[in-house]
Amino acid sequence: MKKTLQGTTVLHNGVKMPYFGLGVYKVENGDQVVNTVKTALDLGYRLIDTASLYENEEGVGQAIKESGIPREEIFVTSKVWNDDQGYDSTLRAFEKSLKKLDLEYIDLYLIHWAVKEKYLDTWKALVQLYKEGRVRAIGVSNFQIHHLQDIMDHFDEIPTVNQVELHPLLSQEELRSFCNQHQIKVEAWSPLARGRIFDHPTLKSLGEKYGKSPAQIILRWHLQNDVIVIPKSVHPERLKENADIFDFELTSEDMAAINALNENKRFGKDPDNFQF
Repeated sequence: MKKTLQGTTVLHNGVKMPYFGLGVYKVENGDQVVNTVKTALDLGYRLIDTASLYENEEGVGQAIKESGIPREEIFVTSKVWNDDQGYDSTLRAFEKSLKKLDLEYIDLYLIHWAVKEKYLDTWKALVQLYKEGRVRAIGVSNFQIHHLQDIMDHFDEIPTVNQVELHPLLSQEELRSFCNQHQIKVEAWSPLARGRIFDHPTLKSLGEKYGKSPAQIILRWHLQNDVIVIPKSVHPERLKENADIFDFELTSEDMAAINALNENKRFGKDPDNFQF
């Protein structure tokens, strides 16, 4: 049972990563992201997930500095965007992100999408950054099984994490099974399906059973599936609610009922049909 907000999972390279954190996609740079991240950190969050695409790395870095929490206690993820992929351009993009964050290292650096003809060269750059100690772990986002297999066929260093769209309507069981087989941790973006399933009878019923919201039920389901979650919110009360999922445990029957909701339905882009 995942017991605390500061709890961690261990990546295959031995690095400990919090299994619960904050995503800051579409959180405005400046006061909004600074205040949101500081509030999350005050509540006990220790994983912050950003990306160059989000254009708020400066604010994330500022919030970390102003929080007063030792840097080594905070796990920071960023990602290289599609336009910057390729070996040399990825190295340059990393330096930009590091400078904007105003940090000495990034804990986890991801390839944002599997850009055809480029992601292998991009991965080569990430491996170089890892070997140099500039990042503590490297991984990917929005990679399908065939993308992961391609990396494994060409490199000894394989991703520690695959961050993908994942929620009860898109449970990604085959992908999760493959990742588990190869010790790649799965991380869910849009773990709450953008709030579009909160009124589902199954989730509402389970919420009533445990005295929790549908969102809390979904987040608990993720954790019990050994999935890292980074729900996004800019509202302090929602940040607190999202994190309040460590005082109950879903039964195997509850888990099966949520698993049964899968429709392979995406709300985001399909990685195999993404217009790069």
